[in-house]
Amino acid sequence: MKRIALLGMLLVTVTAVWAAKPKVLVFYKTAGFYHQSIEAGLPAIYRLGVEHGFTVDSTKDSGAFTDANLKKYAAIVFLSTTGTLFDEAQQKALQNYVHKGGGIVGIHAATDAEYDWPWYNRMMGAWFLSHPQQQTATLDVVDRGHISTKHLPAQWVRKDEWYNFKNISKDVKVLITIDEKSYEGGKNGALHPMAWYHQFEGGRVFYTELGHVNESYTDPLFLKHILGGIRYALGKK
Repeated sequence: MKRIALLGMLLVTVTAVWAAKPKVLVFYKTAGFYHQSIEAGLPAIYRLGVEHGFTVDSTKDSGAFTDANLKKYAAIVFLSTTGTLFDEAQQKALQNYVHKGGGIVGIHAATDAEYDWPWYNRMMGAWFLSHPQQQTATLDVVDRGHISTKHLPAQWVRKDEWYNFKNISKDVKVLITIDEKSYEGGKNGALHPMAWYHQFEGGRVFYTELGHVNESYTDPLFLKHILGGIRYALGKK
């Protein structure tokens, strides 16, 4: 009887530990351009969850955006989502989720979506405008105190697809900028943001422009960067 009782206590303890793990939903619907790097990003985020104490679900079905379903998740990752993603009811569910304190992470093309929905623009922090050809450029890490950037060098040289943005929110806190003198095709000037975060209408939002190329998802610096973004969205320092 003692052994049965002990086993029961152990099962309760293990169940409590599992239940304590926050859940993250990775959303990767593309109604516009499809990024091949989604196929590298999904398993990379699953591995981050296994290694760092959160569970991961993924879907490209916008029908997952209901109040009842979203309340299961502590953060939602928009992984290179493009185009029109939601109907009106799904938009409302996302707004409710954010207003109740939910966390949002945008990776790369998450800014290339919902051009007819200004609220999404304000939440994500900007809209995609254009990009030149992929090339190597120098990133300036202007805030190294954030959980997503504290491990990065002050100047980070890497190859990716570099977005120009429009409708950049004045409320975002910029983490990384790109030196437009280090590559060709930049259109945002001296303060050209590449990653940022902000508190928005009750929720927490992190966005990084990086992540177009497949190689990003095996780069320890980039993986730690998006892990920090997820932790920020989860509310963990």
